[in-house]
Amino acid sequence: MNAKLILIIAFSFLYGAFEVFMNLRQGKSSISNSGDRGSLRLLYLSISAGYFLAFTTASFKIGRIYHWNALFLTGLLLALVGLVIRIGSIKTLRHYFTYSVSKIAHQELVTTGFYRYIRHPGYLGQLLIFLGLGTSLSNWISILCLMVPVLIAYLYRINVEEEFMVLHMGSEYTRYQERTKKLIPGIY
Repeated sequence: MNAKLILIIAFSFLYGAFEVFMNLRQGKSSISNSGDRGSLRLLYLSISAGYFLAFTTASFKIGRIYHWNALFLTGLLLALVGLVIRIGSIKTLRHYFTYSVSKIAHQELVTTGFYRYIRHPGYLGQLLIFLGLGTSLSNWISILCLMVPVLIAYLYRINVEEEFMVLHMGSEYTRYQERTKKLIPGIY
């Protein structure tokens, strides 16, 4: 097995372990699944399926892009930028961060850090990580296999979360929606 592929797999497992650790650390006490509507389960399934399909496809020559070094480095850079955004958004939310769509007691709307510009920087960070991992595999089919199911799941998750936030935070959140974009500053 080549060293680049080992590095991609190691990064994937370490990142996955980080997310599992954060989820377990959170515990069940602060979580209410009342607003989740299966979006977390859909995310877990789509990410697992995406990883499986992307790495399986990358092991075949079909879809291979033969600029391995440039794409590997570009993908790694995208994944690292995504990781910085993901961790930064978690740190900004601090104790308001949950894996389940839920409201913490006395929760306030956070509009600092990345949240000043977009409403879902944590999801943007994760999408960049997955795009980076797919790109680093140097296979356009792997990129699609990883990004399509994950993007669909995140778009569903964002809609569920935004409906929940409007329900629980009302006009404060709708005003926030009016002045910010969902994922990409100034675009979407």
